[in-house]
Amino acid sequence: MTTLEQTPQHLAQVGALIRGARQHRGLTQAQLAERLSTSQSAIHRIEQGSQNISLDMLTRVSDALSADIITLGSPRHAHLRVTGGQTLSGSIRVNSSKNAAVALLCASLLNRGRTTLRDVARIVEVERILTVLRSIGVRATWSPNGHDLEIVVPDRLDLTSIDAEAARRTRSIIMFLGPLLGLQSTFDLPYAGGCDLGTRTVEPHMVALRPFGLEVTAASGFYAASVARTSGDVSVVLTERGDTVTENAIMAAARHDGVTTIRNASPNYMVQDLCFYLELLGVRIDGIGTTTLHVHGVAEIDADVEYAVSEDPVEAMSLLTAGIVTGSEITVERTPIEFMEIELTTLAEMGLRYTRSAEYVARNGRTRLVDVTVHPSELVAARGTIHPMPFPGLNIDNLPFFAVIAACATGSTLIHDWVYDGRAIHLTDLTRLGANVRLLDAHRLDVTGPTHWSGAEVSCPPALRPAVVILLAMLAAKGTSVLRNVDIIARGYEQLADRLRELGAQIETFRD
Repeated sequence: MTTLEQTPQHLAQVGALIRGARQHRGLTQAQLAERLSTSQSAIHRIEQGSQNISLDMLTRVSDALSADIITLGSPRHAHLRVTGGQTLSGSIRVNSSKNAAVALLCASLLNRGRTTLRDVARIVEVERILTVLRSIGVRATWSPNGHDLEIVVPDRLDLTSIDAEAARRTRSIIMFLGPLLGLQSTFDLPYAGGCDLGTRTVEPHMVALRPFGLEVTAASGFYAASVARTSGDVSVVLTERGDTVTENAIMAAARHDGVTTIRNASPNYMVQDLCFYLELLGVRIDGIGTTTLHVHGVAEIDADVEYAVSEDPVEAMSLLTAGIVTGSEITVERTPIEFMEIELTTLAEMGLRYTRSAEYVARNGRTRLVDVTVHPSELVAARGTIHPMPFPGLNIDNLPFFAVIAACATGSTLIHDWVYDGRAIHLTDLTRLGANVRLLDAHRLDVTGPTHWSGAEVSCPPALRPAVVILLAMLAAKGTSVLRNVDIIARGYEQLADRLRELGAQIETFRD
C-alpha cells in the first residue's frame, strides 16, 4: 500500500480538496462513504485532515467524485473553454469576502479563546493563510458543512516552523505584523508575494507600526522584526489610506496598553469586518466607518466568539458585470450596498437600468444588503474619467470591470488606475476578443465601444481581477474562447465558473 506524505499540513490540504469536490458534486459525507464502502466517520476524519490516507483510497475517492484530487507527475494547469454569446438568467448569491476573511484569520492570532468564523470563502488565498497558521501551531478546523472555521491559537506560537513557501505566495502575510508585535519580542516573517501588480512598497506598514515599537530590517528573504513595547495613548497618522495598512494598525492597537488614535484610516468593508470582530473580543473601537478610529486596547483577549464574514462587494461587481456585458437580466442577491453605491451610480450614468430590493441586514448584524437586478441596457461612455478612490469612492478592485463594461458602451471612456503600477496593461488583452483598448501609459486606458466581441484564445493575466475581466468578456464573445492557466482566479473566487454555469453560461473546465 502506497501512502501520501503523512504530515498534518498535507493531510489537511488533501482533506480540503476532497471536501470541496464532494460538495461540488452535491454529495453528503454519508453518500460518499456508501460509494467507497466505508463509514461516514472515516470520511469526516479524512476531510478534517486527521486520518492517514493511502494512494489506493485517494484513487477510489477521485473515481467516486469524478475529480482529480491529486495529479502524479508534472501538474496539469486548468483552462476554461467558453462558448460565448449566451443570454444569462436567474439569481445568484454573493459569497463572503475574501479580503475580510484573510484579515479575520490574521486577527484571530490575538485571541486566546475559540474563534468561529461563519461563511468563510473556500478559496486559495484563505487556504494559504490557513497553511501558514497551522504551520506555527494554530488549530484551524473546517466544520462538516465546509463553510465555517474554528480557530484555536496555542499559548505559544512556533514561528520557527512557519511555512515560508506558503507565506511568500500571499501578500496578506504582511498582516501578521500587527498581531505578532503584541505577542512576540522578536520574530521573522517571509517576504510578501501575491499578484503581479507592479512595485508596491511596504513602507506605509512600517510607518503605521513604529509607534507600537516595531522595527523591521530585511535579511535573506525575511522581515526580521524586533519589538520594544510602548504604553500609553498613541497617535498614528497613516501615510497611505490603504486597507491592509489600516488593518495592521488596528490589530497592533487591539493589544496595546492605551488608546490608539488612527487618522487617515480606511473605512472599507474588510476594515469594518475586522472592527466588528474585535468588538466581540472586548476591544472598544470608536469611529468605525470613518477615517479616524479610536481603539481602546486590552492587555489580554480570551473570548469564545462567533462572527459571520460579510458579503464581498467585488464579487458582487463581478456578477453584475456578467449580466451587463451579456445583455442579460440577472439578480445578484446579498449585495453589500454601502460598498457598491458609487459603482451603481456610475453605471446608471452610463445608461444601465437596474432595480434593487429593500435593504436587509447581513448575518453579522451590521452590513446592509440588497438584491440588485440588472436589465438589458444601451450603454454610453462615461462623461468623465473613471478612477478609484479610497472608500466611499469607487473600489480599486472594482475598477477593472469598468474596462469590459466600457467596451460595451458607445463612445470612448478613460480609465485611470493610479494605484497599481502596470495593472492596466493586463486589460489590453481585451483586444484579443475584439475590444478597442489603448494603453496610454502604465496607469491609463482609453476604451472605445461598442465592441463586436469574437472568440479567441488568451493566456490568463497574472493578476486576479484582470483575469476575471477576460473571462467575463468571453461570455459576451460569440463563438468559442479559451482562457488558459486560470489557477489565479481561484485565489479570490470560489468555483466561479461553476456559479456562472448556474446562470446559463457555457463554460467547460479542461486540463492538458
